[in-house]
Amino acid sequence: MTREPALLDGLRTPTTPPPLDWLTLADAFEAACLLRCTPPPTAARPGTRLASSTPSVEFNREDAAQRMRQLLGRLDIPVTHEAAVGGLRRRYELHRLWVPREHHGAYTRVLDAGWWQGRRELLGGPLPGASPARRRWVSRLAAAAWRSALLAGGRHVRRHILGVRITDRELAGVLIRAAAVLDVPARLRPGTGCFLVSVADGPDRERILHSAALEPARRPAC
Repeated sequence: MTREPALLDGLRTPTTPPPLDWLTLADAFEAACLLRCTPPPTAARPGTRLASSTPSVEFNREDAAQRMRQLLGRLDIPVTHEAAVGGLRRRYELHRLWVPREHHGAYTRVLDAGWWQGRRELLGGPLPGASPARRRWVSRLAAAAWRSALLAGGRHVRRHILGVRITDRELAGVLIRAAAVLDVPARLRPGTGCFLVSVADGPDRERILHSAALEPARRPAC
């Protein structure tokens, strides 16, 4: 079995961007987590991985697409939302978000900065003498990571656990740490082409769901 610390290697990005303020960081980190939960767009070649520079992202749940749209609106990044229905006997919905070409640079920069800074805050551990305000913000980052996984990851719900299937190795490690920040023990189990991150049913499940509940928007999304 893959050791948990191996998921948390390489905390630094090659080029460190300027730090984001806490409000921007919370939205940018959550948007980056949503992106990492998604497979490549259907137009992409098999085996390719969606990067933050990709101008579109697809979700199979409307609430995940709406949340991404709301977050990008807060970050002043315009986006176009397209929905389609497919399938014959088993119908499904596909929601694609497009970022206009002239905003690709801003989209890439803010999501990359949000991911690396948010990941560093979460995985860095409790800071000696950290202020109560900073501890609250780190808890919000932890909740944002789980909210993204529950919205856009593969739900794996059983009688005794609440779990999500994640294909992104780094995000799986972040979810383990995020659960610990929220005082919930989480388990990691590698699967075929994915990682299953789960918490026990009962108080642990309720704490995760309560922490990950959507908050009211600070301002309307674009």
